[in-house]
Amino acid sequence: MSLSPFDDYPIHQIADVVRHVGTSDRNFYDRYYFGCHGGRADLPYLITGLGVYPNLGVTDAFASVRVGEDIVVFRASRALGDDRADLTVGPYRIEVLEGLKKVRLILEPGSEYDLAFDITYTGEIPASLEPGHYQRQLGRVMFDTSRFAQTGTWTGQLTVGGTTHELDGVNWSGNRDRSWGIRPVGEGEPAGRRATLAGGFFWLYNVISFPEYSIVFINQEDEHGNKVVSGARRVWRDPAKGIDELGPIAHDITLVPGTREASSAVITLGDITIKADIVLPHYFGFGTGYGLDADWRHGMWQGDLVVQGKRYKTAELDATLKLLCPVDNLATFTATENGVETHGSGLFEFGPIGPHKPSGFTGFVDTHQERDSDS
Repeated sequence: MSLSPFDDYPIHQIADVVRHVGTSDRNFYDRYYFGCHGGRADLPYLITGLGVYPNLGVTDAFASVRVGEDIVVFRASRALGDDRADLTVGPYRIEVLEGLKKVRLILEPGSEYDLAFDITYTGEIPASLEPGHYQRQLGRVMFDTSRFAQTGTWTGQLTVGGTTHELDGVNWSGNRDRSWGIRPVGEGEPAGRRATLAGGFFWLYNVISFPEYSIVFINQEDEHGNKVVSGARRVWRDPAKGIDELGPIAHDITLVPGTREASSAVITLGDITIKADIVLPHYFGFGTGYGLDADWRHGMWQGDLVVQGKRYKTAELDATLKLLCPVDNLATFTATENGVETHGSGLFEFGPIGPHKPSGFTGFVDTHQERDSDS
């Protein structure tokens, strides 16, 4: 039973050292996610994160940048040590400068990948908890997670493909979240009876920054359109204004023919209507550990320390694999409330995976164009 510096703080939740969690479930995880963009399709769109998997003995990190028609990926994994304050994975590290407010991310240059950054995120709204995600499958708890989200701005330097971009804290913005709990991670488990279940996973998650507030909403549905997780909040930049609970959530999404990707959408959150227009889709699932690569999944054991780089052309991405992971879209948004329009930008994360009766999808590989041609 090894001690670590955090054991000197009164933060223990069980009768054990901090590095041990209160469950033996292999799927317990603790993760950072960040999105960084310049608001335009001709500028890099960075998605990056770090995860800790205490019951697998692994920590890993990734960074994926879409720039033009290229996707440049860094990924690294190492054996997890005793110190939970050690947020480094090879050349990648996270420094929490001010809890719930300011975080620094550093990726040192390397020969394996064509990407580097030293950037600092500053929250523009108070961090806000989302609805908890709890879901059983054949009696087993598959999801039991908490997550907070926040919008903010970025300063520092981002270098990709030999070009350095200065992030000024005004035109460069984005979002972040922190999540922890139980969800499938690591090496795949034998499916057993689960192989007979062909349920769908319809996912719509938006984090939108407007001049005076941000809106965060999450909407997950099963194959019949029943809501599994749903919640919407408006978080004001002025903490004195607090948080407004919004909803119910309704959506009308326009799809790109031949795909399951969105080109635009109209979202209704009670008295607020939001028009979303996609600026740049980022297929962040490729190479980063989100399940599209058999040799690299979040929490999978790679070795004491492994650092790799990948590069993809968007036109050459496997069309079937693109149907099996949400797409993180940079989007512009127009919110209308009481006849007044407000303009913003942010994340439109969308993934209709598998059958979804309200959308007309019957399997995992049928697309919008194919569905229309059959009707």
